[in-house]
Amino acid sequence: MAETVPYRPKTGDIPTNPGVYRFRDESGRILYVGKAKNLRARLTSYFAPLNTLHERTRRMVTSAASVEWTIVGTEFEALQLEFTWIKEFDPPFNIQFRDDKSYPYLAITLGEKIPRVMVTRTRKIENARYFGPYTKTWAIRETLDLILPVFPVRTCSEGVYKKAERAKRPCLLGDIGRCAAPCAGRVTPEEHRSIALDLATFMTGKNDGHIKSLKEKMAQASAVQDYESAAKYRDNIQALETVASKSAVVLRDEVDTDIFGIASDELSAAVQMFIVREGRIRGVHSWNVDTELDVSVSELVDNMLRTAYDSEEIPPKEIIVPEIPEDSVALSSWLTEIRRERLSDDRAATVKLKVAQRGDLAALASTVKHNAQQALVLYKTKRRSDYVTRTKALSDIQEALGLPESPLRIECFDVSHLGGTKIVASMVVFEDGLAKKSDYRKFSIAQARDDTDAMNQVLARRAAYLTGLEEDSEKKASSFSYPPGLFVVDGALPQVNAAAKALKEAGLNHIPVVGLAKRLEELWLPGEKFPVILPRNSEALFLFQQLRDEAHRFAITFQRASRKRDINTVLSEVPGMGPAKVKAVLAQFGSVAQLRKATVEEIAQTPQISPAIAQAIKDTLSQR
Repeated sequence: MAETVPYRPKTGDIPTNPGVYRFRDESGRILYVGKAKNLRARLTSYFAPLNTLHERTRRMVTSAASVEWTIVGTEFEALQLEFTWIKEFDPPFNIQFRDDKSYPYLAITLGEKIPRVMVTRTRKIENARYFGPYTKTWAIRETLDLILPVFPVRTCSEGVYKKAERAKRPCLLGDIGRCAAPCAGRVTPEEHRSIALDLATFMTGKNDGHIKSLKEKMAQASAVQDYESAAKYRDNIQALETVASKSAVVLRDEVDTDIFGIASDELSAAVQMFIVREGRIRGVHSWNVDTELDVSVSELVDNMLRTAYDSEEIPPKEIIVPEIPEDSVALSSWLTEIRRERLSDDRAATVKLKVAQRGDLAALASTVKHNAQQALVLYKTKRRSDYVTRTKALSDIQEALGLPESPLRIECFDVSHLGGTKIVASMVVFEDGLAKKSDYRKFSIAQARDDTDAMNQVLARRAAYLTGLEEDSEKKASSFSYPPGLFVVDGALPQVNAAAKALKEAGLNHIPVVGLAKRLEELWLPGEKFPVILPRNSEALFLFQQLRDEAHRFAITFQRASRKRDINTVLSEVPGMGPAKVKAVLAQFGSVAQLRKATVEEIAQTPQISPAIAQAIKDTLSQR
């Protein structure tokens, strides 16, 4: 392999100033845009010997044909220019978070002469007040159903309003009290605008004044025995309290913040954003991304903030992030500039990035992260369940590995042990790209020199069953008897060579086998010097990752169950130890390893365990 790429510039030619760099391919297309506080320090890292680069970075560098840079005055200017170019050129190797849906907002069009309230998925209406985003459209409509009798703002389109205005007769909503009917002159445009402003004030969370005013009016109506009006005020109070309760108070009233959570694995990442205004969660955003290059949490935060505030969202004074990025000062300046521009206030407060350490903010940040983890699981589940996606994954595997046909049945093996002891292995099966749990198998391995020897033993046992079935045609067929289109082992070249050896000795070397190395998510074929590298965002790599993770989970679960059975067996052999006492010791120490470290006095502190039984437990363990 070449030491580095031929287009590498001389180190002395690269400036040490802040700037933005761009990698281009032979056709001039921009592949990657990055920023740097020191261009020379950053770029020379890309031109290290190719065999020392991460595989994904190596693929980007070797795909490029040239690199160029632009010097700027400050790191802040570099950040601005990088964001501009990423948005303009959409480079394939840059992180591009995708909004997993178009979120609905509640909008009040205060820019119109007769304001109206509406549900919209765009934020481009001039001089409109937006509330949300909401996760579901029905949630907004439910809110409108409750508050329109209290704040009867028009909801009709411009065409419907003009028609009613010409007829001097309101529509049904005006007749049932859900619109103040300015079209028919029941209220003046000024009075209707006042109602719309009251609604906007209420939606910002400042609702105590409205509810207090309604309670006073209800009391006055009741005092003069106007019970019909009192009942109407009562219903309005209940409606407003119901709406207010749907936006749970999570922090102090003066707290305005956006809280971000990130969940990621080797191939994908999910982001959740909770919008908190005046102590209430006012909206939620979520994004997903398939990461083309390996990126740190700091880099994800950097790109996440660009995505979140690249539209019309106004950054609050405080933003809670999982990790402070390296260019936090420049990011803070950029966000502050956006805040002042969108608020039309040159003296608006500086935006600060923080990591929540303790208290209510930390608790809510933990909730946001949990939501991100769930979103990542859901995102991957959706990809798994899509038939077209699964079919493409199998076709890509066939092409990448040079198989004669798509591997409709894939078996994946993983070995798990505890410091070289208690060795077990798992076999998981995917058919047509979906897990077939009824075909999963577990293997106990009495003794093995290392992981490669264990993998060889497992594949030899699997192969022996298949060859035995071929020799004995009367042997009962089962799900375990179907040969796969592809064997996958968890590991790199040593593991895949050991598996291939077992298959060859059994005469099954016509069934392909491949190893998946976790560090770089690369595929190893038997006897090959270099791995097969799949595109980071390919469906094939996503399917291989599912296989590997499922095999690992199944193996770990089996090994833990085996260890638990061993603990029970050892303790049950101790004189005087019944099921209740075994359970008590397990609850206290959890494992034989921890129990071995304990003194007799420490064991005797366990409920129901006397000093004599504690001594017997210690003696039994020392003999094993």
